[in-house]
Parts: sequence; structure tokens; C-alpha cells
Amino acid sequence: MHHVVKDYYGKELGSSADLKTNACCDASAVPAWLKPLLANIHPEVLSRYYGCGLVCPPLLEGCRILDLGSGSGRDVYALSQLVGPDGLVVGVDMTDEQLAIAEQHRAYHAERFGYDNVRFLHGYIEKLDELDLEPGSFDVIVSNCVVNLSPDKAAVLRGVQRLLKEGGEFYFSDVYADRRVPEAVHNDPVLYGECLGGALYWNDFLRLAKANGFTDPRLVEDRPLEITDPELASRVGSLRFFSATYRLFNIADLESDCEDFGQAVIYKGSIPEHPLSLMLDKHHDIETGRAFPVCGNTWRMLNESRFAGHFDFIGNFDRHYGLFEGCGGGLPFDTDKATASSSCC
Repeated sequence: MHHVVKDYYGKELGSSADLKTNACCDASAVPAWLKPLLANIHPEVLSRYYGCGLVCPPLLEGCRILDLGSGSGRDVYALSQLVGPDGLVVGVDMTDEQLAIAEQHRAYHAERFGYDNVRFLHGYIEKLDELDLEPGSFDVIVSNCVVNLSPDKAAVLRGVQRLLKEGGEFYFSDVYADRRVPEAVHNDPVLYGECLGGALYWNDFLRLAKANGFTDPRLVEDRPLEITDPELASRVGSLRFFSATYRLFNIADLESDCEDFGQAVIYKGSIPEHPLSLMLDKHHDIETGRAFPVCGNTWRMLNESRFAGHFDFIGNFDRHYGLFEGCGGGLPFDTDKATASSSCC
């Protein structure tokens, strides 16, 4: 599968216009605050972008970030501007053609930004331990529609957990299926290259994340994918695919369910670009200045991460009230485009 992916992204695709599904975000869906950052990026880097979401979580200034499957460097150069001169962004990719484009325009971006705070490494995201990267050295790890392309997703998650600091997070967009992908779809080189053949069944992903140290994965946003090419649609059959962004916090001993300890948080409104509220995930859009009841896991995610200074914390773990109301299972994605977010990012 490495050979299939290298050939597809290095030789088959000349630009994002050559893709056959809507897995890629279009620029119109990018939040207004991010558009000036993308305007600073070289056009060739932008044209070779093949992501399926936006991997720019808030509060990144001064952070060390690792981008898995960085491709031509679009997200690296966007994140470079957000972390600033005191931060660092490292991109890892296995495709020589993509890395060449990223390196070719490095001086262009250093001159435009006024600093050079990026590195690009050739490597495989399943073999992060073979790269010159210090364990526990990254505040945030991101990935944009790449994990589905990996033949060993468990190894990816193990490597991510090893490289994250305590309280750090894996914030990534990827493609998921509503059921397990059959072999015929999985082995189709075009469907695999289009990020469909390697997509995990969403519940298998949750199990895999929990087995590799990320006990409470949080869904940030999602959208259904359309396969407009009739031939590809016929090969896929009744499978449904979704682009989704998850955040996985590297916090030890989180509980497997949302347990209620009578806790709450109050957001101070102090994070740039988020003065009115902060959306931790799809079910936690925390309004500024208002006490927001949370489960123990959410309380810890905010209290033991880079977000801690932007919240007041109410309560402790002295008294337990059982399972937090509204904690349930089932397909987490919106299946109706009318009810899904209007922005794919």
C-alpha cells in the first residue's frame, strides 16, 4: 500500500483538482481568520493540497507541532505562522515529490514570515521511532487525511502517544466508514488513493484509539462525503463515508465513560479568535463567562492541557454522582447534509 500511495500522490495527481471525491476542503470553507495565513503560502504548495479538514486547533503560539503526512507543506506553513518564531513545526512525509515541493519553497516562506521555524523529514508515519524525534517533545500532533492511508494504524497511534507531551493532543482530520470496508474496496488502488479504501469503520477507530492510550476520543466536527464519479460510486456500493476531525488528549487514566463529579468550568474568553466561546468538541461549545457543567474527563482535558490558564475550575473529584447525563453510543456523525455544519472545515 505504501507503493500505491506514493504513486498516486507523487505521480497520478498533478493537483487537488485531479481528485475524484469531495474529500478535500475547498478554500471557501476556511474560517475567515485563517484565510490571510493561507494567502501567504506559495501557490504551488496550495495546489498540491490533498487534505480533508482543517488541522489548526486554537492556542498554538510557541508550540512544538508535528504534522504526519505533511505532503507539499500547506498545513506546515499555515501552522508555522500560528506558532510564531518561538515555535517549531516538523513535517513528516514518505513521498519524495511532495517533500521536494515543500523544501523548494521553504526560503520563500521564511522571507515572507520573517523567520524559519519548520523542518521536513522523509519517513513513514508508522515508523516515527526511526526518526530523530525526542519522545514527549510535542505539544500538538496533527494529520490531515493521512492516517487512513497507513497500513498499520495502531503503529501510528503508538508513535503519536510516545511523542506527545503529557497533556498534549493529537488533532487530526480523516475519513471513516459507517461499516467495515470490504476487501474489494480496500484493495482498489484508486479508492485507496482517494482515502476511501483504507478508511476505518468509525467504531473500530474508537476501539483502536482506546487500546493505544487515548481513552476518550473527542469528535470535533464531521461531514458526509459524496462520491460524484459514477464508476467509483458503483464500486463502493452502499458504504457511507465521513470526513471527521478528532482530538485525542495524552492524559493518563481518563475514564472509559463520562462520569459526573458535579464539576463545571468557566471560560474566560481569553483565547485569540475565540472571544465568545471555545468549542472543545462537538458536544462542548463553552460560552464565555458562563458556568458549564462537565464530566471528570472534560474537566481534566482542560485542566491538564495548554488550555488550563483560560478557564476557572469548579469542583473536584471528592463526590461521584454516576454517569453524566447524555453520555451514549451510536453513529457519531451527521448523516443529513442539511443538519451538518455548512463548513467542511
